[in-house]
Amino acid sequence: MLSTMLKAKLHGARVTRSDLDYEGSLTIDQDLMDYVRILPYEKILVANLENGNRFETYAIVGKPGSGDICLNGATAHLGKIGDRLTIFTFGLIPTEEAAQHRPRVLRVGADNKPEGGLKPV
Repeated sequence: MLSTMLKAKLHGARVTRSDLDYEGSLTIDQDLMDYVRILPYEKILVANLENGNRFETYAIVGKPGSGDICLNGATAHLGKIGDRLTIFTFGLIPTEEAAQHRPRVLRVGADNKPEGGLKPV
């Protein structure tokens, strides 16, 4: 049997841009993606801490070190520049291994830079 477990979480990422005319997705600074091992085009769940909106989309790689978090396409209607987001990914893990699993979690500050380093929960 498999259990769906939290794989990665970026907590407190601030929206830096919005592009309604883009086809869709969420652009994330490549360094942030690398910290928590979010893959390009990986399905993500996003929770907007300011308005409670939650949506699924996929991750697109942004410029490394830019701090870029951009709502693209229809997701541009679900938040605004400055909103804080929590970005999640999940994975299937054999149930017998689930108790030992630890997700990769990163809190970021107002400038979308890591706070306190990478910490498993």
